[in-house]
Amino acid sequence: MHRKNLRGRFLIVSHAVHKKNDDQIFAYGPYVREMNLWVKAFNQVRVLAPLIVDNGPDKIDLAYSHENISLRSIPNFQISALKYIPKAIYSSVLIFFVCLQEMRQADHIHLRCPGNIGLIGCIAQFFFKKKIKTAKYAGNWDWKSKQPWSYRVQQRILRNTFLSKNMQVLVYGEWPDKTKNIRSFFTATYSRNEIEEIHKDSLDKRIELVFVGSLTENKSPITCLEVCEVLHRKGIPVHLTFCGDGDQRHILEKKIKDLHLESQISLLGNVDAEKVKEVLQKAHFLVFISRSEGWPKAVAEAMFWGCLPITTPVSCVPYMLSHGSRGKLLKEDSSLEDICNSIVEYKNNTILYHQHRIAATKWSQQFTLEEFENEVLKLINDECYAYN
Repeated sequence: MHRKNLRGRFLIVSHAVHKKNDDQIFAYGPYVREMNLWVKAFNQVRVLAPLIVDNGPDKIDLAYSHENISLRSIPNFQISALKYIPKAIYSSVLIFFVCLQEMRQADHIHLRCPGNIGLIGCIAQFFFKKKIKTAKYAGNWDWKSKQPWSYRVQQRILRNTFLSKNMQVLVYGEWPDKTKNIRSFFTATYSRNEIEEIHKDSLDKRIELVFVGSLTENKSPITCLEVCEVLHRKGIPVHLTFCGDGDQRHILEKKIKDLHLESQISLLGNVDAEKVKEVLQKAHFLVFISRSEGWPKAVAEAMFWGCLPITTPVSCVPYMLSHGSRGKLLKEDSSLEDICNSIVEYKNNTILYHQHRIAATKWSQQFTLEEFENEVLKLINDECYAYN
């Protein structure tokens, strides 16, 4: 976009924890990669988010790419226990008034939901009905799913066209109960220039499994390890690579040692996007038994490289897998044996495996960074934005 076509002041209200290093602003890589496409359309960017001062960026972090960007730090808080409530009340009031101040100066308000800060932003934006606004709801939009009460409040505000006046709300997947301000959207990781033909080793040689994500209970990394252990016990050559880190890592390390699986498991920790890409290009199956998602990037990225997902029907995953023709869609109550049998089924039916792998790759490679940027710019232009 030419400089003369750039729009005004873009305000991002986010719960993502940010970091600074050498006058650059960093945050979680996949989130920043997306936001860098949004900010291209504006000549000034203001970020309202928590800031960690003492820590430098991790391998998974990326820097914003904009010549005129600034960050205003706000508290990060939680309400998971009674002892946190006093601080949460104080922080919420402070953030609310900071939001009002920053929104008053913004030309375009962009909310990142769901989250505690996103909820405050949803309430504050009501007082700026004439402002152009967008909200990215990166969680599970499924109204039937189990969600925290704060997520439900955000959904109710965002789907109410009176409470979210002049706002477009971006959600993952196709849902039958959309209001007129709700738009189905996606996210992207790879450029169309990266697309290449991928050749996988035979499943008879060794099955390559991969787990990509945080090593937390919600993502079920222990189940993934148990799948590898069962297949190994059945005499099937198998290897599992973990990309990610989290509070369950020490549990995994102990179980790997106890089960004598050191040669079958690789724990890489947090790695950059290029390493994840390399692992996915080699892997046959992504084992992804997650309990809660929005648009699971791990699933979309795996499919991009012909790595078939073995996954639960959470959020928009059934839509992504076309209800089982682009990978294995497990039942919610699937047992460990069911998960293992789905992998063995592909091993024994290579025609089905290749059909699903080709379908998965073809579908996912529609969603490139170039296509995402086009959709973002189209969204901004469709809002009939007038900057004086």
